Amino acid sequence: MMYPLVHELAAKVAPIRVPVVVTCGVLGFSPQAYYKWLKRPVSDRDLENAYLTNAAVDIHEDDKEFGYRFIADELRDAGHKCSENRVQRLCSRRGLFSVHSRKRGKSGRPGPPVHDDLVLRDFKASQPNEKWLTDITEHPTAEGKLYLCAVKDCYSNRIVGYSIDTRMKSRLAVSALRNAVALRAPVGTIVHSDRGSQFRSRKFVNELNRAGLAGSMGRVGAAGDNAAMESFFALLQKNVLNRQRWQTREELRIAIVIWIERTYHRRRRQRRLGRLTPIEFESIYPVAQAA
Repeated sequence: MMYPLVHELAAKVAPIRVPVVVTCGVLGFSPQAYYKWLKRPVSDRDLENAYLTNAAVDIHEDDKEFGYRFIADELRDAGHKCSENRVQRLCSRRGLFSVHSRKRGKSGRPGPPVHDDLVLRDFKASQPNEKWLTDITEHPTAEGKLYLCAVKDCYSNRIVGYSIDTRMKSRLAVSALRNAVALRAPVGTIVHSDRGSQFRSRKFVNELNRAGLAGSMGRVGAAGDNAAMESFFALLQKNVLNRQRWQTREELRIAIVIWIERTYHRRRRQRRLGRLTPIEFESIYPVAQAA
């Protein structure tokens, strides 16, 4: 049940509000379904499970070696009433296991560029929406592969737009870009990518032009040309994708969204940001533009 997440991100008291239509689009359900749920919220048991799961995630973030038994002990010490079996079930559903990393794969050969390289490996930005990076990653489930296209702001390292789909078509990249534009309302932003067919497609180029953005592409075979985006995917791979064998695409989709919005944006402190999270960094510095 992801409707509470939509409600939390769209709340007036949220540090950075995310529009309902954007979150619903990423999660794969309609805003109408969310508003229908809003009239009939989740049960007390569901809320208790949500609070327990959030607390378990915090405990696991402190020590990745903790399994459900240690997490259950920590929860009880913190005053939560929960059985070990219940914690095991919630941890299994949330994927709180030991982390095993492996590299993500890429398929296909890069084609000719449709933009000049406007970044030249300089991933620093002095203000929001100056430079964005975008790329696509994939991961298998028992139902088949799931693809994520993400757009990252070089200023705060925040993921300002993303899209998740079962097919790696141009619409995946277009949808992620549209979400970023809807959230940030950028002007003249440089959008840097590799030479994947999705970013060279006419639909993606037209979307850049429509939004008044400047496309940029790296060189063939130069991994460093988008290293800052690769670093985000490496974290995602380590903390979500390879944590367990995912049975359904929906399970993995939910895990990705929760990790981006709750952990990466709001809990994971980064040295480059002065040990602030992306949300804290954009909230504290006056040049940051709240969405």
